[in-house]
Amino acid sequence: MSTLNQLSLKIAQSQNGVQEIPKNSNAGPAVESYLKSVGLGKGYAWCMAFVYWSVKKAAEELKTTNPLIKTAGVLRQWNEINPRLKFAGPKPGDIFIMDFGKGQGHTGFVVEVYSNGTVKTIEGNTNDDGSREGYEVAYRIRKNSSFKGFIRIPN
Repeated sequence: MSTLNQLSLKIAQSQNGVQEIPKNSNAGPAVESYLKSVGLGKGYAWCMAFVYWSVKKAAEELKTTNPLIKTAGVLRQWNEINPRLKFAGPKPGDIFIMDFGKGQGHTGFVVEVYSNGTVKTIEGNTNDDGSREGYEVAYRIRKNSSFKGFIRIPN
């Protein structure tokens, strides 16, 4: 039986390769579905909406509640989430939070944690150079030191 964080990660991974249509538009059927899950239309940055959508789908399938705040704001999610769900060290299934200052953040899921201080992630609104304003769902390798913290979804 899947736990909420395992199923959320599995759902996120099922979206690997999904792209904006057209590229760099923050639009397209899948992207608009992610944005709609947090009450927004097309045209917005969608990394947090992608995470929220993934957890929402998993929660619906498991007939449980989504512990995330309904927002497309990465730093709002971090600042308003239950503090008991915040962690410093990553585990697979965690939601990573990055803070670039001036209210700009990025997020996605931890897939794997490596002993060399890097983490494999799956994230939305990224691209091949790891941008926080990209055009696709993709896997990335990021340094553990680049994260502000992690949200651990309760099982």
